[in-house]
Amino acid sequence: MGRKIIFYILFFVSLFFVFYFAMGKIIPGFGKKQSATISEVLPFSFINQDGNRVTNKDVSGKVYVAEYFYTTCHGICPRMNNNMKQVYERFKNENDFLILSYTCDPANDSAARLKHYADSMGVSTGRWIFLTGRKDSLYYHARLSYQIDDPKNNLKNIDDDFMHTQFWALVDRNGRVKHIYDGLKQSEVNQMISDIDEMLRN
Repeated sequence: MGRKIIFYILFFVSLFFVFYFAMGKIIPGFGKKQSATISEVLPFSFINQDGNRVTNKDVSGKVYVAEYFYTTCHGICPRMNNNMKQVYERFKNENDFLILSYTCDPANDSAARLKHYADSMGVSTGRWIFLTGRKDSLYYHARLSYQIDDPKNNLKNIDDDFMHTQFWALVDRNGRVKHIYDGLKQSEVNQMISDIDEMLRN
């Protein structure tokens, strides 16, 4: 093979890598493997711990984690929210990050009770928001928007329905659920923290 041909091969290979690097700088996420979308969050409207309405528009453009718990739970919820507090501590100064904790038990978890719970956790409700509302709407979003409980669990009589899940949904800036995690497993909490870091950079 002649020197001229070798020169041209090396030149075009170098040119390709320079182009690829430049596109990565110009276009966020260029060249990175994009994770599949699990679901898209449907429009919602719930009441927070301060008695104010929070909708999907209020979290638009934010990266957030959604979970379900209830304040009188003595089983998995305390362990799960102790793990969630690790996430809170890591990202509490990130303006583009939120945690949304929905109650499974709206009959008992009023806004005032959620406020008391938030205070007992020692967290800022500007970053970690606690939500209540209609039971059927809460469960609908857990099962259809966030995909953290099986939609087949929906019962005809909502009064007989009760949901208790340790799974968390990570939602990107465009309202798409990208990952589901087991909030009781430290390895998955660590993975979620890493994934949030990456989402916030993009």
